[in-house]
Amino acid sequence: MSSDSPSEEDIRKSIDQAKSGAPAAGRAVRQRFSTDEIFQRVVASADEEVEATDRELLLSGVAAGFAITLTFLGSAVGAAVSSNEFLAAILYPIGFIYIILGRYQLYTENTLPPVALVLTHLASIPKLLRIWSIVLLGNILGAGLGAFVLAQGNVLEPETARMATNLGKHGLSVGWWALFYKAVFAGWLVAGVVWLDHAARDTITRFVLIYVIFYTISAGNLYHIVVTGCEALYYVFIGGATLSAVFTEFWLPVFLGNTIGGVFLVTLVNYGQTQERHVPTQESWSRLGTREWFLGTSSEGNSEVED
Repeated sequence: MSSDSPSEEDIRKSIDQAKSGAPAAGRAVRQRFSTDEIFQRVVASADEEVEATDRELLLSGVAAGFAITLTFLGSAVGAAVSSNEFLAAILYPIGFIYIILGRYQLYTENTLPPVALVLTHLASIPKLLRIWSIVLLGNILGAGLGAFVLAQGNVLEPETARMATNLGKHGLSVGWWALFYKAVFAGWLVAGVVWLDHAARDTITRFVLIYVIFYTISAGNLYHIVVTGCEALYYVFIGGATLSAVFTEFWLPVFLGNTIGGVFLVTLVNYGQTQERHVPTQESWSRLGTREWFLGTSSEGNSEVED
């Protein structure tokens, strides 16, 4: 055998490891990842997000927000067809399937991967806030566009339009703290989807996972920030409430609840139980110092990832 031929170990490593250094198969059992291995995969995918340009993040966020219109539409159609909450929720996950499998940027998904980079000092807090603000802006713009088309374009049948109106009307009647706590659980579920998505090895598993978790959000009467944005803006566009009212009484508690649920109940807990804090084979990654991590610098990208 030629000395230039790859060894068995090299072949196995090329199969079991992605280019980024993240594991493509479990070390102990190929079909299952350990907590550390899942965390390494989260960090590797998050690195792609933080290096995206503002334009890429915004456009991807707009696409995700517009796709959420499918979830809003599915909720209204389901409610119009059936008074049974479990049957009415059957179309709710459609927008999220579109977004997650299509790799669009959704705010609630960004409560896990970029935060993981920040916790490992591979990205700064200002960079995290930049990603969050751009993606959330894009999500709301996209959801608002979709809501406007549904409200003013005569897209919905009369009964479906009535149910779509009731979604925003009901949200305003729930109460600030009830919305907040419902949103905490929804944020926990969504960030959990991201974590479990990185533990899955095939698209079918991801599809089933996304469907079941987001179906649970709807059937459990929980609230997701971008779906709430679509519901609230639809209600505004048909003249049901003012923008300030839906922002403070409907959208804001859901935003805070989703963020806290995703960051504290999932990200920090999962980070706390990992031992290997970053992908060890990605030698070009360097940890930021305290000042760079907290304040960020103009050369931050070079200090984190060098070509």
